Amino acid sequence: MIYSIVLFFIMTVYAFFILLLAKGIKKVPYFTTEYQSPQTKFTVIVPFRNEAKFLPELLNSISELNYPTDLFEVILVDDASNDGFQIANYNFDYTVLQNIRKSNSPKKDAIETAIHEAKYSWIITTDADCLVPENWLKTLDSFIRENEVEMVVGVVSYQTNEDFLHHFQLLEMVSLQGATIGSFGIAQPFMCNGANFAYSKNLFQTLNGFEDSNHIASGDDVFLLQKALYSKDFGISKIGYLKSHDYLVLTDPCFTLKSLMHQRIRWASKATAYKTVFAKILALSVFLGNLSIVFGFIFCLFGIIPFWDWYLLFGIKISVDFVLQYQTGKFIQPRQIRYYLLSTLLYPFFSVGVALLSFWGKYEWKGRMN
Repeated sequence: MIYSIVLFFIMTVYAFFILLLAKGIKKVPYFTTEYQSPQTKFTVIVPFRNEAKFLPELLNSISELNYPTDLFEVILVDDASNDGFQIANYNFDYTVLQNIRKSNSPKKDAIETAIHEAKYSWIITTDADCLVPENWLKTLDSFIRENEVEMVVGVVSYQTNEDFLHHFQLLEMVSLQGATIGSFGIAQPFMCNGANFAYSKNLFQTLNGFEDSNHIASGDDVFLLQKALYSKDFGISKIGYLKSHDYLVLTDPCFTLKSLMHQRIRWASKATAYKTVFAKILALSVFLGNLSIVFGFIFCLFGIIPFWDWYLLFGIKISVDFVLQYQTGKFIQPRQIRYYLLSTLLYPFFSVGVALLSFWGKYEWKGRMN
């Protein structure tokens, strides 16, 4: 009996936070605008390593941007690629730089290398395996001018086929994006995605860039966000979430279970460095919520708790998760997610495994072990 009570208490706390985030999603307004004549000048930064097969698609999508080519430049930063990549000619200003390594974080070094050479006042980062929508910069320009912000967080989703692994990741991405949007809605932002992340060069330089976090291999996005949040020069009033289909960047999911595990371990490893109390409590609640499903299943197998207790526990979790996923999916993923029930059943075991490995395990990223 006591085991069931503990598990249900943990799930109640988990449900509270998930529903709070779902409520927060509604509080972030969908951005609509009468497009003005573009004014903001952008430097688009793309760090890459051995991504010759992805770069042409990204650059093609950039070439189709509905934005004056004299108002943006693209800086590609090569981090020791050896796949023989070649860049074709495009109708916009672009530069290829070699990464200048000076820390334990190749990606942060690449961004700093590019910012040092950037000509324009606003930086926007994305990844080599992404596709950007045609009104990407036009929408960002309007949002910046209407909201007087210094940092803008945007949405990222997956391009998927019918593969189970793709839809499993899509379901998780919808949840992560929901948590991101919801945290802005309740004025407790703590997460963002560097594949669609913009900030002024002034903010980056005022905060001394990644000076406090370049010992951690990843986190160019999350740590800069948290640094801006706690800065006396900026704070939450200067950070906005741009909720618009015209600002939705698509990226590729992982194609193998091994690469997925390594990617999620890398993501999870950043959670220990969260600065906000809310972020730490939320991360712990999510971990314990998933852990309660895992332990509940084990307890059922050994007859410690009745099967129906675990069934009810799982029912609570899937119900509150669905509320968050539905609120998010209406915005970023209107198409149906396949294998929903199976993915939801497997996810707690996957999540707990990733969380534990993030403390003790290493991960491979861009051909390097970290």
